[in-house]
This record gives sequence, C-alpha cells and structure tokens, in this order.
Amino acid sequence: MGYPILDLKPDRQDLLGYLRDLETMLIAALGELGVRGGTVPGLTGVWVEDRKIAAIGVRVSSGWITSHGFALNVDSDLSYYETIVPCGIADHSVTSLSRELGRPIGVAGVVPVVRESFASAFEREIGVGGPTNEPTSEAV
Repeated sequence: MGYPILDLKPDRQDLLGYLRDLETMLIAALGELGVRGGTVPGLTGVWVEDRKIAAIGVRVSSGWITSHGFALNVDSDLSYYETIVPCGIADHSVTSLSRELGRPIGVAGVVPVVRESFASAFEREIGVGGPTNEPTSEAV
C-alpha cells in the first residue's frame, strides 16, 4: 500500500493528471522489477495484459492535499479475489508481482523500487515514518 500525502499546489492541480502520474510511476517501478505493466483504456489502475496488478483510489481535499493512494499486489494470496469482484470489474482477473515473475518476492524488495519511482515521478524526497526509517510493509 502506498498512501502519498502531497500538496498539489500550485503546479499539480489536476486530479486526472495526478491519477495518471500514479499509474505511470507504478508502471515504471514494475519495469524496474522485470514486469511489463500498462493501462487499459477506460479503466483505472495498472495492468499486466488484462490482469490488474495495482489499484488506485485517491482523495484530494479542497486545499489540494492528497490522501489514500494505491495498492500494488506483491505477494498476495490471490484466492481471496475468487469470492469478490475487485473494483467492480467482473471480466478481468487480478495478478501479483510474484505470479508475474514466477517466483516469490517480498514487500521489502519492492518498497525501495517504488519509493525511487515515486520520488522521480513527483520530484520529491520520500520520508518514511517510524523510529528506524526502514521500509516495511506499511510504509511505501
């Protein structure tokens, strides 16, 4: 999960642009990890062919401060998706980074790549809370 809190003023006051920037950032991170991601016309999120690998849900306050963010399936138990219709999209499946790579990969190996991709895409330094400042499954 990535939960960016950004001030989009003054140069990024474009909700759709922000959403697309998140998609682009995730696609770049996936590429660094060896998976070719992309978008599907008319649908939000990041996809590997017709399989959704990352969901995006953002909120932007009236002061242009972001909250919420994205969920990248790293090593998820995909069987849980068999009992729901994720994101209301019934005709597409869900995948994970581990499934696409054909091997397990942990969150700890993904966080630095996503952080770097985010920092580059949004031209920001990334701060991570917590006493050790080490990436965890809760901090991207």
